[in-house]
Amino acid sequence: MSIKINYITANKNKSLSSNIVLFSNEKTKINNLKNYLSKLEFVYIEDLLKTIDLKKNIFVFQLSSKRKIVLILSKNNLKTPEIENLGAEFYNQIILGKSSEYFLISDSVNSNHNLFLGHFLHGLKLKSYEFKKYKTKEDKNNISINIIGNKNKPSAQNQIKFKALEQGTFHARDLVSEPGNILHPDEYAKRISSLRKEGLKINIYDEKKLKKLGMHALLGVGQGSIRGSYLVTMEWNGAKNNSKPLAFVGKGVCFDTGGYSLKPAKFMEDMTYDMAGSATVVGLMKNLALRKAKINAVGVVGLVENMVSGNAQRPGDIVKSYSGKTIEVLNTDAEGRLVLADALTFTEKKFKPKLIVDLATLTGAIIVCLGSEYAGLFSNDDKLSDQLFKAGKKVDEKVWRMPLHKNYDKLMNSKNADVQNINYVGGAGSTTAAQFLQRFILNKTPWAHLDIAGMAFSKYGGALNSGGATGFGVRLLNQFIEDNYE
Repeated sequence: MSIKINYITANKNKSLSSNIVLFSNEKTKINNLKNYLSKLEFVYIEDLLKTIDLKKNIFVFQLSSKRKIVLILSKNNLKTPEIENLGAEFYNQIILGKSSEYFLISDSVNSNHNLFLGHFLHGLKLKSYEFKKYKTKEDKNNISINIIGNKNKPSAQNQIKFKALEQGTFHARDLVSEPGNILHPDEYAKRISSLRKEGLKINIYDEKKLKKLGMHALLGVGQGSIRGSYLVTMEWNGAKNNSKPLAFVGKGVCFDTGGYSLKPAKFMEDMTYDMAGSATVVGLMKNLALRKAKINAVGVVGLVENMVSGNAQRPGDIVKSYSGKTIEVLNTDAEGRLVLADALTFTEKKFKPKLIVDLATLTGAIIVCLGSEYAGLFSNDDKLSDQLFKAGKKVDEKVWRMPLHKNYDKLMNSKNADVQNINYVGGAGSTTAAQFLQRFILNKTPWAHLDIAGMAFSKYGGALNSGGATGFGVRLLNQFIEDNYE
């Protein structure tokens, strides 16, 4: 279903004969609605409100076969996530009916939140996302939401910001939703290169260039696939000075069989979303370019396919990373950290960023810890951790800080190389993975690792998505940037 939002100057008489959406406070004082209802409609609705369950937020009054009134009750002190959830709830209501056009009266909004309507519509749009690219039957059920009134509309600049954030989030969801036979590393690199038209500077490092650079940790993961392996950088220079960029790094394992440490067949089809960290970085960079963010930022993604073949990496192999450190690969299904190891060191050395945030569907252990409510946050910097925690709370993409400590290092020390890629002693799976990554931050750059394994994909849907890819992290990192660096 397609949702189109129009800001229009409408004929009042037309809106009075169509489906209209009105807001009221929790006390259901609807005197301000008289301008939009006939006298009989007003009395009818006023009478019904005395008898219905006011624990609900949204009421639909079917006045005729062609006209319905949607009344949305909103408390005056709602926080931003609550407002967006209300918009998503409204979406759930309108898809139940057959109406294709609604007139939303912005003048009826009565809230102390200055961007109430913007966030309400943002929640509506996020909830409306569907991935139906491969459905052969076309869905022609399109809905128009026409915003009329003189008050409470988001400014043109805020409309641009909301739209950019939606497009960035949807881009990330689209990438995660693609099947592995379509979005393999070769195709993924091409799609990222198309973002040049948005103003991003794109550089693609193919296998030949990666070998020359010495990125054997990343290349080892992808060597069993007939597809190429890549490192792709995306630069956005929106600041007026040459300040150090903010860096965002993503794991892009387009399909993960586990390699010779083969995953169980059950649910292996879900391993198309093992590139969700990279999708978040791509979606974020697109968002920053679309809204012309006044910062310098760089996104770096490692794109590989972890397959089984006669040329695939073996358990026990030792590879030399871009950092110069050697890694003993005891488990080929602990592959994401190998990709990130090279990507992190490269990002730090080449761009000398102000900070680095990496995102990855890295461990099943984080789902055991936090389920699908929080992403795991690991960091070497308290200030950065606090900024990410607060940003996540604001947009309801929550993170929870987990420990890093030098005592965990002994679990990742190898007898045969500088480090091994898995902890075979047992326990602390997510922490030891993060502890591994920290070894490849060489110059004490403030760094945070977000393990989003429980957040990137939802079987059952959430408040702002209807199931499938969530695009987790795009809105979180956009808020983090807005609050602290713009």
